[in-house]
Amino acid sequence: MRTPALSSPHHQRLLGAAVLWLLGGGALLLSTLVPAHTDLLGWTPVFWLVDAPLVVLLALEPALPRQLLALCRPRRRGARRVA
Repeated sequence: MRTPALSSPHHQRLLGAAVLWLLGGGALLLSTLVPAHTDLLGWTPVFWLVDAPLVVLLALEPALPRQLLALCRPRRRGARRVA
């Protein structure tokens, strides 16, 4: 039986690189080492440091937003027992 392409080592490396790219870009923007908007470049730094890695992550893992939302939502408990 063949392993799915999504669990291949190449896929995992791409996913890891995109996450590192996103974390590094976010850290650069939050530390103000790179301004989010400049007169010369416009919004290009934000695109290359945040938007582009998000696009790569969504292309590699399309179900990722649903998985993250499922983690954030409080779980419903069953019907309360009435004594």
